[in-house]
Amino acid sequence: MIPLITQTPRLMLLATSRALLTAELQKPRYFPALLGAALPPSWPPALPEREEALTRALGVLTAGGRDAAGWYDWYVLRKPDGATPRTLIGTAAFLGPPDAVGCAEITGYLVPEWRGQGLGRELVAGLVQQATATGQVHLLVSHVPPEDLIPQRILLANGFASMGTDVGGRLRFERAVEPTPDLALQALA
Repeated sequence: MIPLITQTPRLMLLATSRALLTAELQKPRYFPALLGAALPPSWPPALPEREEALTRALGVLTAGGRDAAGWYDWYVLRKPDGATPRTLIGTAAFLGPPDAVGCAEITGYLVPEWRGQGLGRELVAGLVQQATATGQVHLLVSHVPPEDLIPQRILLANGFASMGTDVGGRLRFERAVEPTPDLALQALA
């Protein structure tokens, strides 16, 4: 089992579940109540193939059960602050469990109204923290289009190194991870 919630100072990263994915895809009016968070005006994000990715994640979670949980999509929630309630501000993902050598790929997205506050940097730090806590990841990878300078800066600020371009012309970033599995979770196994 791996942790399904990761906390950073201002964010909570929550692994998707079958119930949350089903609500988001099929019963969007119930989604905020089930998630326990307000939705920003720009939700859902206008990302290419988002619905297809959520449907695929739902299928993987259904087929893989508990072992698949945490290795796909995550909801990025801004913790409550003053008059601002807990709010869904983006998505993140591991693009599946680590491969045979412990390599996992990450990606993330913040809705426009929550950008420019250092939350992208905190989001990536949370994904690194999550990868470390699994005890299974040794290398994190992320791919970014060359024209997207902000994600490049965020990855570099989180200890990733640019490794050149991939076959599709995207920039490849890598970061070694020293697994430190959550001992409390190992005690439950």
